[in-house]
Formats: sequence, structure tokens, C-alpha cells
Amino acid sequence: MDEALLRTLTPTVIGILVRRGADFAAAEDAVQDALVEAVRVWPDGPPQDPKGWLVTVAWRKFLDVARAEASRRHREERVEVEPMPGPGEAVDDTLQLYFLCAHPSLTPASAVALTLRAVGGLTTRQIAQAYLVPEATMAQRISRAKRTVSGVRFNEPGDVATVLRVLYLVFNEGYSGDVDLVGEAIRLTRQLAAKTNHEEVAGLLALMLLHHARRPARTGPDGRLVPLAEQDRSRWNTRLIAEGVDVLQAALTRDRLGEFQAQAAIAALHADAQTVEETDWVQIVEWYDELVRLTDSPVARLNRAVAVGEADGPRAGLAALAELDPALPRHAAVAAYLHERDGDPVTAARLYAEAARSAPSLPERDHLTRQAARLNAQLRS
Repeated sequence: MDEALLRTLTPTVIGILVRRGADFAAAEDAVQDALVEAVRVWPDGPPQDPKGWLVTVAWRKFLDVARAEASRRHREERVEVEPMPGPGEAVDDTLQLYFLCAHPSLTPASAVALTLRAVGGLTTRQIAQAYLVPEATMAQRISRAKRTVSGVRFNEPGDVATVLRVLYLVFNEGYSGDVDLVGEAIRLTRQLAAKTNHEEVAGLLALMLLHHARRPARTGPDGRLVPLAEQDRSRWNTRLIAEGVDVLQAALTRDRLGEFQAQAAIAALHADAQTVEETDWVQIVEWYDELVRLTDSPVARLNRAVAVGEADGPRAGLAALAELDPALPRHAAVAAYLHERDGDPVTAARLYAEAARSAPSLPERDHLTRQAARLNAQLRS
């Protein structure tokens, strides 16, 4: 199976479907389904014309979905003209759907991927980016999850930890991605916190509130990304910060630390600083040490390197960074920042440009490109 070929053909096939009349989102979904089919059947006999095969299969899947959607609308229109049986109460079962998709027959990773796709509204590409895996790999994982649950009854809910992971990833995608899902993630986490006395539910809610409180200052009037150190802190939502801190403190008193509580503690320390100079980086490093102990996450280790660079100097931060895989997303951006602080603008400019080429979003790419241009202009002057 040539995953590189699949990635190369994907945008071309999407474009062909769009020209045939499919909207972009529907075309993207149809091509993802075709990729799943390719992963399944190509190893037994790859087609002579891979692009033609993908176009044919994707178009057929698009038509299947379009017909199903038309049938659904027709059923809804019939229902609308029928008299209501009597007064009723609107029921929001979204959170229950999250629990049902986190089915015990699935591994936690597969349950999260399936729920994000089926209920969370994220595309396969967005989910793959969140998991740091190729898109075709994630499409295959989701397909396997669908096959696993195809013959089971969704009457046995999954566990809280899996649902928390889904809500966390939905929030992250809404916070920094293309679709605004932040409000929905916070709403559902509030519901979950009201239903259970779980310290990690409280930790996740606190984390969401503290991050969301800083959101108004994350971008400038022109849409440019504003780094934390440069944000206008008067624009932070102090009410959400106070609520997040209260929720976090109540969770920490239970003395059952989890990763979301640790992340929320780091966010609280940032929110507590009136200026960037007042940030307690030493304590932030200590919390990152806890987070790494709990998760061994490469992303946590990357963020820890930044904190070490602030607490102990850029050389110490670069030493911590040297222990990590350079292929890690945003590794080059962190290295650029630390090299600039260490007085090496030539290396920093090169790394900022390298980081811009692999940035996961347009605002981040533009920010890194401007950083590289700023340093290059200084070097020429």
C-alpha cells in the first residue's frame, strides 16, 4: 500500500468531485471513504489507474450519501406535516451519544476516533492531525472501529476517561482549528461535571475555561495570531479565569492528580500572571514534570522544553529539546524561539521558515513566516 500516492491523489480527486457538483465537505468525506476502501482492497490487487479508481469509488460513495440525505429530508418533511402527539420536552442526548460511541468493545483510541468522526463533527484529516498520524492511517482506524461495532447493540456506555479524551480533542480542534467547536465542548463538559463527581472531569472543565478565557486576545484585528507573551491581558475574561481556578482547586483537594488537572494548573499559572515577566516559570516546569510523569506525552515534553528555556535560560531549553524527536510537530518552531533567545538569529530565521512550511494552520503559518522575515530583515540591516 503506497500511502504517499494516496496522499498525493487526495486533493486531485476531491477537486474532480467538486467540479462534478459535490460541495467540498461532501467531496472530502467521500474521498476519505474511498481511501478506506483502497486500504482494504489494493494490497490484494492494486488498480492500473489509481486516480480513476479513486474517482469512481468516491463518486459512487458521494451519490450514496446524497441519496440517503435526500431520503432523510423526505422523511422529515412527512413528519413535519403530521400533528404532534402532544406537548413534549426537548431532550439533548448528545452527551449520551458520546458515551455510547465510546463502546466497551473498542479500544480507547478507536472509540475516540469514531466518536470524533460520528458525533463530534470532525473530518478524518482533523482527527489525524490531532493524533499526529497520516490521514490514511486514521481513515483505516475509523473504518475498523465501524466494522467492530457494526454488529453490536449500543446499549452499553463506555467509560468516562474515553469521553473526556473526545471532549478534549473536540475543544482543541475548536480552539485552534477551522471549525468553532469550543462552546459545544464546554457545554457538554459542564453537563458531565454536573452528573459526576470525577476529579478529571473537573480538571478538564477548568482547563477549557482557562484557555477559553484567553481566546479574545489570541488574534489581532487583522486575524493575525498573537503569541501568549504579546497578548493584551486586559482582554482576558476574568470571570472565566476565576471560575476555572475555583473548579481546579476543588479538584486538586481530592489528591487524585490526573493529566487534565496538571494541564489546568499550568494554564492557571499563566492566567494568574498580570504580565509575562511575572509568570512563575519554575512552578510551570514542575507541573510539566508531573504531566510528563502522568502521560509521557511528546507534546508535553516539547512544551516543557519551552518552560525550561524560560525558567533556566535558552541553553537549558535547547538541551531539553535535544532529547526529543525533531520530526515532532512544532519542534522546529520551539527550536527557532529558543535559538533566537540564545542570540542566534541566523539559525532561528532558518528554523522559523522550516516550521512555517509544516504549520498545521494558516494563522500559525503566517505567524512563523513573519517571524522568519523579521529576523532576516534584521540580519540584512
